[in-house]
Amino acid sequence: MWPIILQFLRSNVAYVTLPVAAVVGIVGYNLESLLSDRYTPYNKPVQDQRFERIQDDLLKDPTNVEKLKYKENVLGKNVPPSLQK
Repeated sequence: MWPIILQFLRSNVAYVTLPVAAVVGIVGYNLESLLSDRYTPYNKPVQDQRFERIQDDLLKDPTNVEKLKYKENVLGKNVPPSLQK
């Protein structure tokens, strides 16, 4: 009996695969909706966040830029132990 069923499935695999995939998809979708929380917290739109960030940058003092301040000797980084003082 099993060889006949397997031969039928093997010859008609295209007609068997779609209903099986649909059933698995429906079960998975419903299981996920039961187990997961669908609440998504509110975030401002990206354009509004960008506009606020630009406004904050414009209101700051343009002469006081932290990234451009000289802090230490750039050539002193990654010095091997034999060359350290």
